[in-house]
Amino acid sequence: MAYSILLVEDHKELAATTGEYLEACGYIVDYAMDGISGLNLAKNNQYDALILDVMLPGMDGFTICQRIRQEAQSDIPILMLTARDQLSDKLDGFDAGADDYLIKPFDFEELDARLNAIIRRHKGELDSKPLVIHDLELDPKTLQVKRQGQKLKLSPTGLHILKLLMRKSPEVVTREELERELWGDLVPNSDVLRSHLYNLRKVIDKPFAEHLLQTVPGLGIKITSPE
Repeated sequence: MAYSILLVEDHKELAATTGEYLEACGYIVDYAMDGISGLNLAKNNQYDALILDVMLPGMDGFTICQRIRQEAQSDIPILMLTARDQLSDKLDGFDAGADDYLIKPFDFEELDARLNAIIRRHKGELDSKPLVIHDLELDPKTLQVKRQGQKLKLSPTGLHILKLLMRKSPEVVTREELERELWGDLVPNSDVLRSHLYNLRKVIDKPFAEHLLQTVPGLGIKITSPE
């Protein structure tokens, strides 16, 4: 099956070479050279994934990502491309709803592998039984997350982490297991998983009196009902 991709990149040469490589891999690729055009295409067409540059004319990638999540209510997998390697930039991207990122310059083989990973994860088969921990509920059919009856918004990667933790509860899930589940053999640096967990805590625990996510030093993380 050929996956449909939207590539939003204003560097013409990079966009051309990236698109040619992806098309050679079997993807169907649409292009946008600025942020506003990219947002309009993403909101009005059905794609399997979005490759989104951060620095764009008209509208930056963080804003596009955020508007796709909030306005379009879309959970399309989003892979961000950035020349910036600061943790704060990564956190901004994940907070806006990105699933993964690549630092420029990047290898096309890694782009293909990461793109495939987030698409397969997004299209993965859903279990029918709701997952419930204390006052937190995840419905795998609708991908809706609630706590105390309040709907919570998670990125697809955050949702994937939460599903794994809830299925394993009350067991501890190691960092290595989380990384393998998310990225297979192409594990990025440790800041990436740390960023996803930070954002997950911010949504799942921070607004509530009782915290469910627990870090077990030297082992990993788990989600359990408060004692």
